[in-house]
Order: sequence, then structure tokens, then C-alpha cells
Amino acid sequence: MISISQWIFVIVYCKLLVHGAHNTYSEENGKLIFAHVLFRHGDRTPIDPYPNDPWGNKSFWPVGWGQLTNTDVVRLGKQQHFALGKWLRNRYLELISDKYSKDNVFIRSTDVDRTLMSAEADLAGLFPPNRDQTWNENIPWQPIPVHTMPEYLDELLAAKKSCPAYDYALKKYKKSEEFVNLNKRFQWLYDYLTLNSGRKIDSPTSVNNLYNVLFIEDVYNKTLPDWTRKVYPGGDMQWLAARSFATNTYTPKLARLKVGFLIKEIFQRFTNKSESLTNPKQSLWIYSAHDTTVANLLNALGLFELHLPPYTACVLLELRMKEVPMIQIFYKNTTNEPHALYIPNCGISCPLEKLYKIYKDIIPGDFEDECRLSILAMTYEDAEINASMDSK
Repeated sequence: MISISQWIFVIVYCKLLVHGAHNTYSEENGKLIFAHVLFRHGDRTPIDPYPNDPWGNKSFWPVGWGQLTNTDVVRLGKQQHFALGKWLRNRYLELISDKYSKDNVFIRSTDVDRTLMSAEADLAGLFPPNRDQTWNENIPWQPIPVHTMPEYLDELLAAKKSCPAYDYALKKYKKSEEFVNLNKRFQWLYDYLTLNSGRKIDSPTSVNNLYNVLFIEDVYNKTLPDWTRKVYPGGDMQWLAARSFATNTYTPKLARLKVGFLIKEIFQRFTNKSESLTNPKQSLWIYSAHDTTVANLLNALGLFELHLPPYTACVLLELRMKEVPMIQIFYKNTTNEPHALYIPNCGISCPLEKLYKIYKDIIPGDFEDECRLSILAMTYEDAEINASMDSK
């Protein structure tokens, strides 16, 4: 019998196939010369149990809050990424050698335990030691560098470096008629969840945070309270939890300031590589991050169908050389093979030059300049909003 979570994956998979094609990465689309890989971490414990949570004591869990899981009869957080690393090795045999070299691959992670550990587990599958790289016959593993930086300084991957212009744009969106009406529509759900969880629930994001706790507890066969049966696992709560992933990049400006700097770096690296195979010298660039990062990237590119990105969800952005540099984007959201995504106004294989034109509105300039909050701009934007509301 198919479980609810399996049905979710099937539905999402079928929806995405409408816009893409399965396994469309043959030589007819050009020679593969470079790939960016961005993935979500593996299975973890809840980050922040709710006040009335019967499973809210650490003694019920194998590791601390928000940590990558080890070995369990239900899920294997580390094993998931070890398996993904082996899969990536098979997919990118033509880009990397059978031995690890800093000249082949670069790995960056957000500065969070579960993403750092996921990257390390992934690399264990991607580059098992062989020949002269075996340093201990009893340990079939080798240390490989994973680069990171404190979240409060990271505008690229964690996207948590202070950006006043983004904070203002997000607050403005949350005051928009569309978002206000969304909250009104689900006020009954907010009230119900607040009453039963003991935590104030008043937005799609707070719904998702609670849904995520229930999902993990369900996965680990923890008996959920009776009150959850009215709202979990399907229905409005699930939809609103999925909708939360679109909030942070809902408008072009939000997308530009939240994930535009990452997209800009990816595109620039594609350009550099297409002009010179030695710049960068690596052929595979890996980012270890979160479900929000996966969703932000896909949504900014116009490729996100509402869903909850699962553990090890993986976005593959590949550069192929034909007459001109061509880009393909794939999404691997389960253990199945990835499927090509249809790039808006271009197709499943898009010239890099056209990609810049399609996404010009979300490719930012200098971080400090873009994130500076101008009082004059605030006044002008607020006047536009008021004029728009008065005309209705």
C-alpha cells in the first residue's frame, strides 16, 4: 500500500514532468564540461518541538535537535547522502577522476552541523579512497575539505547576511493584499494550530515549521496527538506548508536579493568555464544547504512547483558545449533519476546568453549597493502602493 508521503512524491513528480523531460542529458545536447550541484541535507531530528509536543524531550531522539541522523530502522541521514554521493560519481564520471583532487571539485556548505555532515557523507560516497589515497586499511574513507563561512556573513548560500533592502521588501510583500488575504483564508487553521500546539501560528512559515515537526515524528513512528488528525498529513496544512517555500522569493525583487547573488555566481562560473576550461579549474561545484535553499533557487528561476523538498533533494545545473554554451537544469527530488526542467521561454536546453536575458531582473549588482535601504526609495515605493490601493 502506498503511503501518503509516497503519494506526495508521485504527484510532484508527475507535475514536474509536464514541464520537462525525463533523463534528457545525452550527447546530442552537447558535451558536458561543468556542473553545479545544490542539495538539501539528509534526514534529521526536529529542530524546535512545539510547547505541547509529547515527544519534545531529547531523550526520545537518537541525536540532538536538528542533527543529521546516524543509523536507525526508519531513516539513515548519513546513509542517504553516502548513496547520493555514489550516484553523483556515476553521473559525472566524465567530469571527475576516480581519485579526489581539489582540481576536480569544490564543496561549499552552509555553516550548520547537518549540512556540513551531509557534505562529508556525500563526499565519502563520491570519492572513496583508492590506491595511494588509502591512508588506513581499516577506514574506507578519506578527509576532503568542505568550505563554509559564518551564516551572518554569508550572502551567497545561507543568504543570512544582513540585507535591509530585502527585509523591507519582505515586510512590504507581507502587507500586500494577496498575502493578507492568504492569511485571512487560513485564519481558522492558525487558530486551531495555536490552540493545540501551544505556539503562536500566524503565517505559512510557522505552519511549515510545525508541519515539519509532525512529519519527522510520524516518520519515526511516534504516535501523534489526536488533534493532528484533523489537519495532518494532507489538506490545507500541507498545502500551506508547501506555500511557505515560495514566500521568500515571491517577487522578482525578493528573488533578486535572497538568491540572486547565488544565481549570479553560478551564471558567471558558467561563462568563465565556457571561455576557458581552466577557469575555474574544477569541473564540479557542490553546494550543501537546506530545503529553503532548494526552493528559493527553483522559485527564483520560475521552476518551482509547490511541494516540500525532501531530504537530499538535488538541483543539477549543467553546462554543455555545442555551437554555443548550453545550460540544462535537472531536479532530483526522490531516489529516482532526475528530470529536466523546462526553462521559461527557452526549453530544456537553453543557450547561456539567453539565460542571462531571461533572468536579468533577478541578477543583482554589488551586495552592499543592492542591500542599502534608501529612505527616498522607501517613500517612493510606499507612494506607489498607496496609489495602487486607492485606484481599486
